[in-house]
Amino acid sequence: MAPTTNCSRKKQLNLPLFQRKLKRMCSSIHQSRRVVVTGLGVVSCLGTGMHFVWDQLLSGTSGITNIKGEAFEQIPSKVVGLVRHGNNPGEFNLTGLPTIDGRAVTQMTQYCLRAAEEALTMAKWKPVQDNDKERTGVCIGTGMIPLEEVVNAGELQRQFHYRKISPWFIPRILINMAAAHVSLAYGFKGPNHSVSTACTTGLHSIGDAFRFIRNGDADVIVAGGCESSVTPLAMAGFARMRALSTNFNATPQVSSRPFDKARDGFVMSEGAALLVLEELDHARQRNAHIYAEILGYGLSSDAKHITAPPEDGRGAQRCMEAALRDSHLKPEQIEHINCHATSTPLGDSVESRAIQSLFKNHSSNILVNSTKGATGHLLGAAGSIEAAFTVMSVYTGTVPATLNLQTPMTGCDLNYVLGSNITWNSKFNPRIALTNSFGFGGTNASLCISEYVV
Repeated sequence: MAPTTNCSRKKQLNLPLFQRKLKRMCSSIHQSRRVVVTGLGVVSCLGTGMHFVWDQLLSGTSGITNIKGEAFEQIPSKVVGLVRHGNNPGEFNLTGLPTIDGRAVTQMTQYCLRAAEEALTMAKWKPVQDNDKERTGVCIGTGMIPLEEVVNAGELQRQFHYRKISPWFIPRILINMAAAHVSLAYGFKGPNHSVSTACTTGLHSIGDAFRFIRNGDADVIVAGGCESSVTPLAMAGFARMRALSTNFNATPQVSSRPFDKARDGFVMSEGAALLVLEELDHARQRNAHIYAEILGYGLSSDAKHITAPPEDGRGAQRCMEAALRDSHLKPEQIEHINCHATSTPLGDSVESRAIQSLFKNHSSNILVNSTKGATGHLLGAAGSIEAAFTVMSVYTGTVPATLNLQTPMTGCDLNYVLGSNITWNSKFNPRIALTNSFGFGGTNASLCISEYVV
């Protein structure tokens, strides 16, 4: 072995100092690129259009209904959240969307394109210059591919011939196709990114987009999730896992009841929700209206079980801790948490336990809610629609009540928002909230969202 020279020893001794300087420099870069929300688009069972849906949520409306059809007869759960189609206010239609080839687009992608159109219109960002398009990206994911597309194609191949398979079959089922079609529709040439992390997908997409902008990879990104999985096969699969609500088939509007003592499973729902994230100086230069600021993003893994979270809530707790650390915040600065709470017996209690463990005495001061009582569980789009609701809460100063929360579950003493909406009178300036998403496979995400203050 060659002797260590004075020069090499000096380099070794100075390495930690260099690493500290590099860390401070990277932190400075991150802090200089702040990320804000300038547009929101929503398609859900509560309606289509962010402001329409927000009004429905605040009015205590439920979007849950019964599922009908021979294909669903054997499935024990009869409650779902379906997007309403039509030409009336708040209904989904394709009017005004960019021209698309219907052979390559599934209903899920149609929902995504509608949400993108609304979010970009609200943000007033539809660039025509190549430089602007190159600095605009897309981060959109989905939790599940269209299962019936696969089943139908397989039956065609077995019964007939491979030539019966549509050449559009593969493009229709790929996870990244919703992101691809938004990119194609508007000519966005920046990052084109798609994740699929079960029910954490929507929030992971927004969090990843936040980091892309903070790291300088783009100035504007359309981010979120979409889902259209209320189908016989998907519902049968979840029903066999005993994950779906079955006790309220006769009264669907009260079937999704997060944190309630009578909760018995989640309600499958569909839709899309997208946020336009933008670097702050970029938004200021074009006088964009700013709805909120993204402060930080946290991730973790339970590494415990493929579907069940650990009962002590440590995975969720680490995730929220990571978001606070990334935001440079103290726990007592959080005054509202929009929870993942899907209305399952285990999941809701575990998340509540994680909040108590992390925030300790301050947990009783936090306004804790779940908007799934009104929307059901949008799977891959759940995290993004709840991020949109959290943006609206910090923007308007109103926290929606958790619909159908009548008798809070025992064992957790949190300040659940039940009965009526709460006006958020913050002790701090600005108002700051967390929103959580957790998914099968033990994957977790938390996003810290703040009221924007000049």
